[in-house]
Amino acid sequence: MSDRLKYERFCWFHGRIKAGCHPNAARLAEEYEISRRTAQRDIDFMRDHLGAPLAFDRRRRGYFYTDDSFELPGYWFSETNILALALAIRLASTIPDHSFKDDLCRLIGRVLGVVGKKKESCLEEVGERVSVKNIEYSQVDDWCFRQAVQALFDDSSLRITYRSPHSGKTSTRHVRPLHLMHYMGSWHLLAWCAASGAIRDFALSRIRTMAPSAERIDLPADLPSLKEYTRRHFGIMQGADPVEAVLRFSPQAAAWVGEQIWHPEQQTTSEADGSLLLRFSVADFRELVKKILSHGAEVRVVAPPELRELVSDEIKKMTKIYEV
Repeated sequence: MSDRLKYERFCWFHGRIKAGCHPNAARLAEEYEISRRTAQRDIDFMRDHLGAPLAFDRRRRGYFYTDDSFELPGYWFSETNILALALAIRLASTIPDHSFKDDLCRLIGRVLGVVGKKKESCLEEVGERVSVKNIEYSQVDDWCFRQAVQALFDDSSLRITYRSPHSGKTSTRHVRPLHLMHYMGSWHLLAWCAASGAIRDFALSRIRTMAPSAERIDLPADLPSLKEYTRRHFGIMQGADPVEAVLRFSPQAAAWVGEQIWHPEQQTTSEADGSLLLRFSVADFRELVKKILSHGAEVRVVAPPELRELVSDEIKKMTKIYEV
């Protein structure tokens, strides 16, 4: 609200100058019931940050423009808005298509120009203070990401050749994109597959070719909920019948794990010895086993027995590999 009122004061002051009324801090303060000090700060901001060619006429005791062609920007951005946009560039590191990031940089450059800030200095400051490090991510070609996004928002179809991670075979698919998801370092295209008549998950990193298709794919009236699909097929909740998993973390690991969210409905209990019990529902153990193993001897599976057995079997296989 305060930023909008400030811009309203700028517009009023600008309008008075354009009308040849030679406004000053006293008139601005009176019009908006603010202090003269605040009014003068507004005037200084117009001159120093918005580039207003202000000059003071002592005889008329008010301001005028030395360049009558000057106009205020048609929209206003607060300092928080500008910071959010600058941060967006840093956080956009997960986007494979450099052209999207270049467009974002150009947009921010125009915004900063409007409010009288130098793009280079602002982005440099954010770059020095904020960084994003991506590891274990799947590489995606620019063209693949760009065409997937275009088809997604055009509601159009695509013909793709896709390599299956299970069989290693490549097949041609006619699909209609429904949703694009970034999940644990990989971009996934959820699309309606004409051949299978169902929603399928295509990792962009495994798409070999992609081309627009003029042949439209009509979606069924009873299309499954994408929210429900992602809940079932991504993360530790994937599957149909969840069971409760209970993990005990050592006191050394408890401090770190206690700050993490493994599941939106998880429950944690601190034990007397400093260890941590973590409880949540899980329907597929594959991803969870990997997470458990990543904590090594700092975690023990309390329940369910089948999860404990899977982890134990994997540890036995690892032991055989590293036996001397």
